[in-house]
Amino acid sequence: MRKVAVVILLAVVVPSLVLAALALRSIRDQRLVQERQEILLAEAAGTELARAVESEVDRALAEFSTATDHLVVSGSATNLTADFDRLIRGQWTPAAVGFAVNMHGQCFPPSVFGRPEAMRFRIENERFLGSVESLEVTWNSPKGRINVDQVAQGARSKTDAVFASTTDASSGTPIKTFRDLLGTAASGTVARFVQDDLQLLLWHRPSRDPAVVFGAQLDLAAFRQRLVPVITAARGYDDPFVAILRDDSQRSVASTHSGFIPDGRRPLAAADIGDKLPHWHVAVFPANPAGVGNAAASARLTLGLLVALLLTAIGVGSWLIVADLGRQLRLARQKAGFVSNVSHELKTPLTSIRMFVELLGEDAGTDSARRAKFLGIVRTETERLSRLVDNVLDFGRLERGEIPWKPVPTDLVGVARAAAESFAPQLASAGVVLTSDLPALPIRIRGDGDALSQVLFNLFSNVGKYAAGGSVAELSVARDGTDALLSVSDRGPGIPRGCEERIFEDFFRAHDSLASGIPGCGLGLALARRIVRAHGGTLVAANRDGSGAMFVARFPIDTDAA
Repeated sequence: MRKVAVVILLAVVVPSLVLAALALRSIRDQRLVQERQEILLAEAAGTELARAVESEVDRALAEFSTATDHLVVSGSATNLTADFDRLIRGQWTPAAVGFAVNMHGQCFPPSVFGRPEAMRFRIENERFLGSVESLEVTWNSPKGRINVDQVAQGARSKTDAVFASTTDASSGTPIKTFRDLLGTAASGTVARFVQDDLQLLLWHRPSRDPAVVFGAQLDLAAFRQRLVPVITAARGYDDPFVAILRDDSQRSVASTHSGFIPDGRRPLAAADIGDKLPHWHVAVFPANPAGVGNAAASARLTLGLLVALLLTAIGVGSWLIVADLGRQLRLARQKAGFVSNVSHELKTPLTSIRMFVELLGEDAGTDSARRAKFLGIVRTETERLSRLVDNVLDFGRLERGEIPWKPVPTDLVGVARAAAESFAPQLASAGVVLTSDLPALPIRIRGDGDALSQVLFNLFSNVGKYAAGGSVAELSVARDGTDALLSVSDRGPGIPRGCEERIFEDFFRAHDSLASGIPGCGLGLALARRIVRAHGGTLVAANRDGSGAMFVARFPIDTDAA
């Protein structure tokens, strides 16, 4: 009982206390954990809103492509180039300026004598659209984003760069000009900084006349207003976070919380819009800066109570386990004592039976044939009951931890030969022929001869029960390296599937004795394995090919024996 208590203390209580100490230590770091979780959530929220803004740019590009296709269907693409600025602004209101470019590099921007916006657009973009200028470009390729340091001749500042995003990302050569940007794609966007001002150009190649590319400069002021409902309609950010969309000048475009002022605080996370709107990003702030501290304090309190509750449960459970184990141990000792008492009671009638057999053999008045038959039956039953009682007694001793054997150098071959000669007549009466394959030289192990004989008797008895009636049993002893192998096999029905290990359990029987008529109490094989293990060996069972069962015991050879 004390050993059980010590095992539970070392295996359950001490590890639980160590884990509790680690848990209490981690509770102190809950604020850092909460902050990290909040940052991850903020990053996810910012990334989702950034993707929503990109989707709005893609939607604008799709609308422009539809409007352009509509104009091309109603007239010739070549005839539309000169007046495309007026036509696209009438067809699609977000367009600030329209332009057209053919595959020969000829550009058809608005007339320089037209609107001021058109004149400025032509001055700033005619050389670029005509593929005369080569600029520093960032675009998407199969290997990721690539920066090409091709600075334009006469660029007025470091921000004179082109940011391109097209549907054709297969090119591996550096993009230098607008014609390079087009490639074979059907449509795309080009974000370009001119004198530190961002210009977002949309272009589309009509399938009806792909030799001409039509484009438009997006009205960013109107597009900002279009993005406001995209941000304000975002769900899931009203309580923990405030998301603000900022343009390339760090000005606020839209916010999930109207009237929110960051007051110079740094955002928890920021997500860039990408190539379509360079230097635009979504900044995510905590709606309640004190919420992290409150959540961490609440988490510390909750985890502390949970650790205390678990420690209490572990303590109560350990006490219940110890109490139950004590009860089970007492019941097991009572059971072993009961079996021993019953076995001793069975010894008394066996002694009377042996005395009666001796008197019956001396009485010459009884018919000799009948007397011999009765004597054989009585002797057989006497020996069977004696083995049963011996098994029960040995089982009781093993249950109490008593080992009645004295291991000495023992010839395993001699023990097997003597057991076979002693049990062969009983197997023959059951219709089983016992054959032996024993080596001429002895194989010595450290063991008790009587205990080893009992193992063989139990295995032979098992063969006589289940393989009776015209069967053959085989006994063999052999060397296997530093081990000795003892095997007993038969050609009976074999072991039921899934019972190869269960047949060695205490009181287990693969066949019910009442249904099958096979006697036994389920202790023979259990005792045999315990005896073999007490000698430092192993005992396993398996089915043979065809039919039958095989039991193999492995013992370490005594290398010190003379």
